[in-house]
Amino acid sequence: MKQYDVNQMRTVAVVGHSGTGKTSFVESVLYLTGTKSEKGTVEKHTTTSDYLPEEHEKLASFSTSLVPVEYQDYKINFLDTPGNEEFVNELYQALSVVKGAVLVIDGTKGIDIGSERVLTELNARNIPTVIYVNKMDQPNVKFEKIIDSIRDVIGYQAVPFLWPVVKDETFKGYVNLVDMNEKLHEGDSSHIQDIEPAFMSAVEPLRQKIVESVAETSEALFDKHFAGETLTQEEIYEGLRKGVLDGDLKPIVFGSASHDIGVNASLDIIKNFMPAPNDLKPKVGKNPETDAEENRQTANDAPFSAYVFKTTVDPFMGAVSLIKVFSGELKSGSEVKLSSGEKIKLGNVFSLRGKEQIQVDALSAGDIGAVAKVEELSTGETLSDPKAPIRFDGPTLQTPTMYVGIHPKNTSDDNKLSSVLAKLKLEDPSVEIIRNPETAQLLIGCQGLTHIGYIVDKMKNLYKLEVETSDQKIVYRETIKKKGDAEGRHKKQSGGAGQFGVVKMRFEPLNPNEKEFEFAEEVHGGSVPKNYFPAVEKGLIETFQKGPLAGFPVIGVRAVLYDGAYHDVDSNEISFKMAANLAFKNALDQVKPTILEPVMHVDITVKDDYVGEVMGDVNKRRGRVLGMEPLDGGRQKIAAEIPEAEIVKYTMDLKAMTQGSGAFTRRFERYEEVPETMVTKIVESHAQS
Repeated sequence: MKQYDVNQMRTVAVVGHSGTGKTSFVESVLYLTGTKSEKGTVEKHTTTSDYLPEEHEKLASFSTSLVPVEYQDYKINFLDTPGNEEFVNELYQALSVVKGAVLVIDGTKGIDIGSERVLTELNARNIPTVIYVNKMDQPNVKFEKIIDSIRDVIGYQAVPFLWPVVKDETFKGYVNLVDMNEKLHEGDSSHIQDIEPAFMSAVEPLRQKIVESVAETSEALFDKHFAGETLTQEEIYEGLRKGVLDGDLKPIVFGSASHDIGVNASLDIIKNFMPAPNDLKPKVGKNPETDAEENRQTANDAPFSAYVFKTTVDPFMGAVSLIKVFSGELKSGSEVKLSSGEKIKLGNVFSLRGKEQIQVDALSAGDIGAVAKVEELSTGETLSDPKAPIRFDGPTLQTPTMYVGIHPKNTSDDNKLSSVLAKLKLEDPSVEIIRNPETAQLLIGCQGLTHIGYIVDKMKNLYKLEVETSDQKIVYRETIKKKGDAEGRHKKQSGGAGQFGVVKMRFEPLNPNEKEFEFAEEVHGGSVPKNYFPAVEKGLIETFQKGPLAGFPVIGVRAVLYDGAYHDVDSNEISFKMAANLAFKNALDQVKPTILEPVMHVDITVKDDYVGEVMGDVNKRRGRVLGMEPLDGGRQKIAAEIPEAEIVKYTMDLKAMTQGSGAFTRRFERYEEVPETMVTKIVESHAQS
């Protein structure tokens, strides 16, 4: 594949909900551009962008794929993204390196929850977008209703550039409202003709809307249009490009990816109206040495800078780093500087089309490609010219909303599991891996059941490692509720030197979220020598590792040593450690031990329609609503605090409550005392585990 000038390149994310036909759209692009001689299908597992065994098994995309094509002396890098909301971080990574998007909508369903979510995201980021309404060949598609529903989300920015031609309830083709012609399809053939008179009454108002949108892009065009003069086709093209780049226009295209209808028109819109890499704003970063903000213009003669936006692990090539070049040029064997300051030398630079490697001489400014087997690289890393270092911030990724325990079916695979998880973490930085010694669980944090299912399947298919999962065990703590005073006496005599230590101690509750443990002494007269104070403190620390109720660590305790006794010969460190342990045990009836549970801060984003139900559900989960914040698109963000034990499977519950439209983030806030009615249940449950 040859190198292209930055003006002749486009980088576009293909986005949308699961099942809308994104991968089929990409396959049609590959076929129509002559990149493939035969189209692949999802059902036959022959698509370029869905090549993983897990994607073949589930007939769904789980990982973003790079698919470059050449079209009329332009290079278009497509990033085919997963549509399942549990893989939203793949979407965020792709959107961080593109300047345009194609949103694929299922015409039989219109704007469903997933499509609305993605469209809102694109609008918030002001990413120029083509809306491709797919599956127009299916019966009973209400395309006018689809336009209305799109406009309900983003307003009148949504403008049809194509208008479907439907005869006898069959989709035949479209009217191109920009070029004002009609394209009809019959089988594998198609032809362009003048617009039929029967369609002019529907077409003319839509064409007028396009002309008005163009006229609003500049004062000169507005004056010309207002004076009744006809805009030239060149002026219309220039105005449409400006409108798309400014975010004032989002073209709507009607088609059928399976029949290659509307796909060429989408390619023309991408070529003619979508931004080149050097359009819109330059890339902003920071100098890693001075922390001063710097810009990088997308040009080959600018200092080199690039960003690793995704990592894949190939069983033969190892780690493959997908790179977006923001400025300058990257050649094989180049020496680059990382944001850490380390200098490394890269191997061969190449492009990818799905899993196929494509050799290239170099990656120009604005292009996307890859390097392999560079251990120092990971997702989010910046590469730059050693003489002009820069650091780019990556996208904010969604933190895990669900944790599950994981362990190998075969205990001999324990060591293998760690290395496999490290590779999975390299591919998906949103995955969190926690080894909890208190519950003896190895936890994986993910976005939901589909996400964890993909991880488990990949372990089996790629790494030949079979694992089992289990529900997360909650990490409780224990504390005391009242003051108490007790003596601890340790005496042991078995011939020769014995053991002797006596302590009198006072135990007081502290705020467990401010201080876990505090030790003090108020000994007078030398009843306990100072050299034994550390032993008393150490004995309590060891005692508090396993609480008296269910064995959870004890926090929020102030212990005061105020008296005791010792023996010149028999007293030693172990004696006073044991005495401290006995003192706490003897004080239990007075201090009233109880259990603390982790409480999470939760931000829940829902549509207005579901606010009442979600807030009611928060109360049922022993939570409390802290406040609400209105968001764009008829949504609300509900801030709440909920015990972690009540949201172990909240990902699925929230989806069920909101028809899949709700999302949330969570973070640990503090520990709180559990209701007394729950203490016995927790103690019994822990005793059984």
